[in-house]
Amino acid sequence: QVWQIRLDMHLLNHDGNITDAASIAGIVALCHFRRPDVSVQGEEVTVYTPEERDPVPLSIHHMPICVSFAFFHQGTYLLVDPSEREERVMDGLLVIAMNKHREICTIQSSGVVMLVQDQILRCSKITAVKVAEITELIQKALENDQKARKEGGKFGFAESIPNQRITAFKMESAAVDTNNVEEKAGEIIAKADPPSEVFADPILHTPGTAQIGEGIENSWGDLEESEKEEAGEEEGESEAAAFQCQKTETEDTSMMTETKKDEPILLSDSEEEEVVILEPQEVPRKTR
Repeated sequence: QVWQIRLDMHLLNHDGNITDAASIAGIVALCHFRRPDVSVQGEEVTVYTPEERDPVPLSIHHMPICVSFAFFHQGTYLLVDPSEREERVMDGLLVIAMNKHREICTIQSSGVVMLVQDQILRCSKITAVKVAEITELIQKALENDQKARKEGGKFGFAESIPNQRITAFKMESAAVDTNNVEEKAGEIIAKADPPSEVFADPILHTPGTAQIGEGIENSWGDLEESEKEEAGEEEGESEAAAFQCQKTETEDTSMMTETKKDEPILLSDSEEEEVVILEPQEVPRKTR
C-alpha cells in the first residue's frame, strides 16, 4: 500500500510566467506537507493520528525548479521571467527545469522561433544560477516556518494575508439537516420533470462498437452565411480567372495556326542588320 498525493493549484492572479510560479508553489507545498505516521507489523497496518505521533515529511531528494525564457526578433533578444504583456508579443518560449545539482529535469520549447545550440547552452547556464538562488530562498522560508511553529508564533498562508481577504469565495460553515432525507428526496423527484427516453440496450453498428441513442444530425462541414458568401465570391473569382486564361490560350492558338508550316522562320539581329533564314526543323529548342 502507498500514499496517493494530488496537488491542486488555484490561480488567484496571473501576470505572466505562470509556469515558474506554479513549479515553485508546487514543490514548496510538497516540502511543507506532512503525512500521518504509519507502522506495519506483519499484515497489520496502523495509521496514527497527529495526536498520537507527529506527522512525517515526504522523502524529496531534489527540487526541480522551472525557469522560463522569452525570445524576441527570432531569438535575437532573450528575456528571463517574462510578464503577461511580454508574453503577448514574444516569438518563442523556452522552459528549463533543473535542480541545484545542475541536473536538467525537462526542457520545453514553444513558439515559432528556431533555437541554436549556443542559445540553449546559454539559457542552461542562466537556469543553473537562478535555480540555486530560488532553492536557497525556499529552504530559508521552510526553516523560518518551522521555527515559528515551534515558538508558537503566527505562521502559514492564512497569517500572511489580512483577514477576510484570503479568497473572494470564502463561505461560513453551515450545519446540514439530515432528518427525513429519504422523504425530502422523494418529494424533489416527484416535482421534477420526467426523464427523457433512455435506450436500455446499446445500438450495435459493427462488431466491437456501440452507441447509446441516435444522437443529432451531423453538422460537420456546414458553412455559415458569411462563410458561404466568401466561398461564393472566391468561386466566382476563380471562374473568371479560368475563363480569362482559356481566352488567352485560344488567342495564342489562333496566332500559331496562321503561320504556315512550310514558310521559313526569319530571325533578325538588330545590331548587325542581317537576316538569317532557318528551316523549320533547324530551329533551336529551348532547354531548361
